Amino acid sequence: MNKTQNDLLEQVYHAYSREIYLYLYTLGKNHELAEDLKQETFLKAILSLPVGHTNIRAWLYAVARNLYFNHATREKKNAVSLDDEMTDEPADSSQQPEESVLGKLQNRALYDALLTLNETKREIILLQYFSGLSGREIAALLGLREENVRVLSYRTKKELKNYMEEQGYGLS
Repeated sequence: MNKTQNDLLEQVYHAYSREIYLYLYTLGKNHELAEDLKQETFLKAILSLPVGHTNIRAWLYAVARNLYFNHATREKKNAVSLDDEMTDEPADSSQQPEESVLGKLQNRALYDALLTLNETKREIILLQYFSGLSGREIAALLGLREENVRVLSYRTKKELKNYMEEQGYGLS
């Protein structure tokens, strides 16, 4: 690999490593697994990137998703459950303590709401809002029609809103 290729690889890694990690963590709820799969994602993605592929970000998500589901399938066969952990993020020092606590409670409620969704709906929302993929990219990644993604996204947002309102969080 020459210096230009190495620089490009480094730029891609810095641009997308955090969001790929967060995506993998959301799927598996395990920090170590997400970190391992993130590293493997970049290695496999770079080694197997089709010539002329124009959307490296979507390719990274596809590779990460496949690696996660391959891992989950192996784990199911071995009857080992994935670790279900969630750590608190450091408090924002610019917020008042009560705002910080309320924000954490609302974030936890939203996280719990996401966990109530079926896998496809949860993945659509995560890819759309946390990863910023388009409906077309999500449809290609999940093997759905773009219209199905749009409808499922709309319905899922309504489900999440209802859940949050039931938990006492008024949303506009």
